[in-house]
Amino acid sequence: MHPEFQQLMQQATQLTQSGNLAAATAAIQAALRGGAPLAGIRRDESNVIDVEAWEIPESSAMSETAPTIVEEAVAPMRGPAVSGDMFIAGSFRNSAGQRSYKLYVPPNAGDRPLPLIVMLHGCTQDADDFAAGTAMNNAARAQGFYVLYPVQSRETNPQKCWNWFKHNHQQQGRGEPAILAGMTRSVIETHAIDTQRVYVAGLSAGGAMAAILANAYPGLYAAAGVHSGLAPGVASDLPSALSAMKGAGGRTPMQAGSGMPTIVFHGDRDAIVHPSNAHGVAAASAGSSAHVESRRVPGMNNKRHSTRHMYRNPAGDIIAERWEVHGAGHAWAGGTESGSYTDRAGPDATAEMVRFFFERALGSKP
Repeated sequence: MHPEFQQLMQQATQLTQSGNLAAATAAIQAALRGGAPLAGIRRDESNVIDVEAWEIPESSAMSETAPTIVEEAVAPMRGPAVSGDMFIAGSFRNSAGQRSYKLYVPPNAGDRPLPLIVMLHGCTQDADDFAAGTAMNNAARAQGFYVLYPVQSRETNPQKCWNWFKHNHQQQGRGEPAILAGMTRSVIETHAIDTQRVYVAGLSAGGAMAAILANAYPGLYAAAGVHSGLAPGVASDLPSALSAMKGAGGRTPMQAGSGMPTIVFHGDRDAIVHPSNAHGVAAASAGSSAHVESRRVPGMNNKRHSTRHMYRNPAGDIIAERWEVHGAGHAWAGGTESGSYTDRAGPDATAEMVRFFFERALGSKP
């Protein structure tokens, strides 16, 4: 971590604990905007704190009306392209706001309804970076599904973090959840999507927003994937966000035991979002009283070892999985060097999420 950035963030924590929130906010802004040159951070290091955001006007609480979607030019693919697959740039707007996106369309799309996975990037990332790092488009090409990458705007958050910790971005019909759900619905209406097999996943701030989105719209998403993220409701402002990220939060996650199928990945050496948050995400899905079975997953070919925790509901169904990646930090497990914040040595989070998702559909048991 850049020394000046680390010093400013330590000051912010001390100021928050002393109750001087104005000074703490100023320290965080200095760290994010100038105290540490984020462009100089190496891949596999995520020294970005997901806490700075601008308030959305109260008009964002309006119901989702008059949504519009515009799909633009076909963007060039990263890596080898296959005849018929496309990476489309587009934008979506409704009463809650506007966001751009990229949509991966697999070969032979349109022949029959296919699944859709919504992927929410982490801070400082964009659609191309996140797609390249997770290699989700490669999986979609091989298995036949769409991938939607919403893009956070710098106007809404200077570091392009999804505003998971703000109270007006945590409910159905408000703020970013309303925008993202509306975007998902519009893509479903525009393309041949299987409405029973729509899923959402994300990394860090994107993982926290994915958990919120899935819980806010259980009739839209069939399952969620949360990588290095936090549970819904653990924060509602800046101080509680800092506390939750350090693993010292005292807030109870919203809708504990919601029943939303969720797969969780988290490195046990994550210094940005404390690994204890992974337990909270799993509990928000399966409930704190769920029966947990744990199995060691040995790493092959010098890969990292993991422990896979499976959470069963009273009926015996696996409602959640939590992958504890040993020795890993704040990065997408099994990602590629083509994108930022990835850990090539980890287990393949992309493959495991796709497997978990496709075992589930709306209205069916796992």
